[in-house]
Amino acid sequence: MRRSMNERKRSIPAGVWAALTAVYLVWGSTYLAIRFAVVTFPPFLMAGSRFLVSGLLLFAWMRWIMGEKAPKRAHWGPAAWSGFLLLTVGNGGVTWASSWVPSGVMSLLVASVPLWTVLLVWWKKGGPGPSLGVWVGLGLGFMGVALLIHPGADLGMGPQGVLAAVLVVVTAFLWSYGALYAKAAVKPPSALLFTSMQMLTGGVLQLLTGILLGETKGFDLSSVTALSWGSWGYLTLVGSLVGFTCFIWVLQKSTAQLASTYAFVNPVIALFLGGVLGGETLSSQVFLAAALVVGAVAFLTLSPEKKG
Repeated sequence: MRRSMNERKRSIPAGVWAALTAVYLVWGSTYLAIRFAVVTFPPFLMAGSRFLVSGLLLFAWMRWIMGEKAPKRAHWGPAAWSGFLLLTVGNGGVTWASSWVPSGVMSLLVASVPLWTVLLVWWKKGGPGPSLGVWVGLGLGFMGVALLIHPGADLGMGPQGVLAAVLVVVTAFLWSYGALYAKAAVKPPSALLFTSMQMLTGGVLQLLTGILLGETKGFDLSSVTALSWGSWGYLTLVGSLVGFTCFIWVLQKSTAQLASTYAFVNPVIALFLGGVLGGETLSSQVFLAAALVVGAVAFLTLSPEKKG
């Protein structure tokens, strides 16, 4: 038994664990940063500009500093499609909804990503069914979520917030699909170069979405506050370059189920930061939910995948 546990730990390289930890911490903090940014910055213009800038920086670094070969034309199609699903729809939906949904609640809604991932992998022809440990992990995770968003809880959302919350659940499904598509897509040898291509295409599509939605009408950059600019900078340099690149790297080096476990850890970080820095409600339920969420991560990461 002890030997089996050690073999499981060795099966996941230390670099993967380090990158996944960075995803946990960085993305857990981006929910509040997004909420601060969209106070005075239109959501799709904010998100699109942040990914366009970070994509340009990463693309330039990989091409002219690291010496990666230029991507082929066939690589841009998968980059654009996955960038659309992950960024334009997934991140764009979350950014838009942040005007009405508190950051901690938002992180809990995004916690549906692992469930969608498991179901999509199961639905895929020839894909293995979930193991018992995965089901237990998912159950524990959503028990923690239920403690925080039970029907009697005051989520701080009006009618429009409920609609925004439904949109987030839909975008979580599309994010899961996009992540699985990106893992199997035809792409250049460098995962980071492909990530920069996703950021470039996804960022451009987000900007176009913002223009089509009329976000440029009456918008003045001088009206953006220092807090929103600071949040934009954090999201661009840390949230995008560090968080998204680590997520894609984990996705390429490990399993989609392991990569998606960030959605169970992020709520703990997001709820804490939302309460301390954002004035959002915290209660004793958070601590019990945190124990369930961490337990869920242990089951999802240590349980072997079911074969056949």
